[in-house]
Amino acid sequence: HGRHSSSKGMTEPIQRESLWRRWVVKPVVAQLAQGTTPAKIAQAIAFGVTTVVFPLLGTTTVLALGVGVVLKLNQPVLQVFRELTYPLHLASILFFMRAGESLFGAEHVPLSIPMMMERFFASPGKFMAEFGMIGLYGVVVWLLLAPLRIGVVFFVSKPLVEKLAKHLKFSRHDA
Repeated sequence: HGRHSSSKGMTEPIQRESLWRRWVVKPVVAQLAQGTTPAKIAQAIAFGVTTVVFPLLGTTTVLALGVGVVLKLNQPVLQVFRELTYPLHLASILFFMRAGESLFGAEHVPLSIPMMMERFFASPGKFMAEFGMIGLYGVVVWLLLAPLRIGVVFFVSKPLVEKLAKHLKFSRHDA
């Protein structure tokens, strides 16, 4: 299955595109090819990776879209990196809520993602009364940490995108 026949009757391996190339490199290359600067791409990556850990379930897509529109970020790159790092979202919700409890000296509330989802769908109003403040505490901690996360991701990704852009320029000149 992993081979196809050439005109000479020999079989050659089919090149399979890696997930890394398909989901990370190609969207960035496509934006570079359209003239988006490496700095603008790194900025979109940073905001995508930051908005995904917003501690309220079901809000990251709209948040990323809104932030992207207001800041005129590259939406394809922003959304790709938000989606790629989505597993961080569920993992970070409890972190932000626990950090919020500590920051505000609030009583420790028993939490788990499945339990919170079950209660939300059973009675959204009761859920908000029960967990609204801890959600707000989590948002405050996210707001405090977001600038640091944006900065770190931007300054890590920018040289990588610049290197990719430089590589593409050399590739085009060689062709």
